[in-house]
Amino acid sequence: MGPAPFGLPECPPEAAELRGRVAAFVRERVVPGEPVLDAGGAAARTALRGLQREAKDAGLWALPLPAESGGKGLPLSRYAHLAEAEGASDHGPAALGSASLLDVLMLGRHATEPVRERHLQRIAAGELRTCYAMTEPGTPGTDPALTATRAEAGPGGTWTLHGRKWFISGAGDADLVTVLARTGEGDELSLLLVPTSAPGFRVVRELPVLGAGGQWEIALDGVTVPADHLVGERGRALRIAGERLRLGRVLRCLRWLGQAERAFDLMCVRARSRTQTAGPLADRQLVQQLVFDSLLAIRTTRPLVYEAVARLEAGDDARVETGLAKVAAARMLQQVADAAIQVYGAAGLGPDTALPGLFRTGRAARLLDGPDELHIASVARRVLRTYDVTS
Repeated sequence: MGPAPFGLPECPPEAAELRGRVAAFVRERVVPGEPVLDAGGAAARTALRGLQREAKDAGLWALPLPAESGGKGLPLSRYAHLAEAEGASDHGPAALGSASLLDVLMLGRHATEPVRERHLQRIAAGELRTCYAMTEPGTPGTDPALTATRAEAGPGGTWTLHGRKWFISGAGDADLVTVLARTGEGDELSLLLVPTSAPGFRVVRELPVLGAGGQWEIALDGVTVPADHLVGERGRALRIAGERLRLGRVLRCLRWLGQAERAFDLMCVRARSRTQTAGPLADRQLVQQLVFDSLLAIRTTRPLVYEAVARLEAGDDARVETGLAKVAAARMLQQVADAAIQVYGAAGLGPDTALPGLFRTGRAARLLDGPDELHIASVARRVLRTYDVTS
């Protein structure tokens, strides 16, 4: 492991101590279990439950979740320092109970009181698994106005849903899924909480992403839910989704920083330890160039991410900062993972290191939560509107 990340905003002492404990837990407990966790199935579920028990026993469970839901209530500015360490493994957030943060916050703010009372504590405790279904086959995920899934009002305020959703993280094992659906004429879109045990709910297939599982397609064939399963006001889905997406993008960026640091460490260890006839790889200028460019990418991306964190926590408009951070962090992770693979050579393509998975995440990152092009255009439009050329 290399030196502590440079360019990190000052970390309060209590967060620094927690960060060290989280980093050690991920490094010593989660990373060794990745082959089993990556494979999915019953063995992965058993292994994850074991890690979750260990995290609870260690006092590391649900650190950013609200205290009223059973979490530790860390504010975003403190949790951000932990999120990097936690995110060094894709399985870190689930093992440490923070993977449900977006759902807990969304339901805590917008769900009806009966739903909050029935589900929030159990979600925060890891007893109920949740997921979020927005995108659809054949429909651009960047244009929710084209959503085809519909929810029809029925007797007693019930809603009956018809449609398909795909690329839903964790849907194969979920107990509850929040669905974006059309609930009226025009662009009226709403969110509804759907139990996966409800008649008409069906998991269609798993959708491997560059060979890795975890994404799913679901069908809603006449699924009926009670009136109190409407999340937020009818027709206000995009406002709630925007709130969720902005925080979700920043959390992803923090976790991508943690994964990039992991790839960087692997690259540097390989460069120092791998010796050829002419000497160690670390003495080769082209290898030094890869190390330099990777370090530059990490250190120039981190301040962008933490600027977005600060603006979100202050309640300011963070759309420009979030867009900049998301594009920069996605590119950075792909670049650093690619450089590490190059230094490893053929071994970096095989199953003996985490590098194929880190590279896969980096490539997918440029599409997750909106492709780079969407954020580039959106940020540029917002910036250009601030320039008055009429005078």
